[in-house]
Amino acid sequence: MKLIDRWLEKSSRALAKRVSRRHLLAQISGLLVGGAALPVLPIARGQGQPAPPVDPDPNTPEGDPMDCNYWRYCAIDGYLCGGCGGTHNSCPPGTEMSLVTWVGTCRNPADGIDYLVSYNDCCGKSTCNRHFCSRSEGEKPVYFPPKSGHINWCIGTSTNVYHCSTANVIGRTLT
Repeated sequence: MKLIDRWLEKSSRALAKRVSRRHLLAQISGLLVGGAALPVLPIARGQGQPAPPVDPDPNTPEGDPMDCNYWRYCAIDGYLCGGCGGTHNSCPPGTEMSLVTWVGTCRNPADGIDYLVSYNDCCGKSTCNRHFCSRSEGEKPVYFPPKSGHINWCIGTSTNVYHCSTANVIGRTLT
């Protein structure tokens, strides 16, 4: 222990000779403030258009997009846009797609592959109130927002009025 104590004392004295207290406090403060900003970095809040969907082969029989048990809806929570004037991956006229989404991983029974599905809310009109689906496969509690559908995701749009939800396939998993 004496060896560690001597090394720490020698190192701290050498640091004190080279660096002032104000400089050291400024550096530590900068690290703390920068570290506090890290959790908000990955979210793009209205910085462009949503990524175009990467749908599996449209000729594959994969189910009925108006059924809550449709494979893409494994983590959906909302009104299906297909029953509100849009489709399973496009918003109805007069609404705009939210740029902030929640994501699920759903298995397509037709090809047995897991796909990443982005659930985008369509915003701008009052709630559709038709074809409500709520599935919670893999859902996390609300205190972990990117994995929860129980949040109004219409932030970053011209209005925060929720209308319906889409299920856009954005890619395949690597498994």
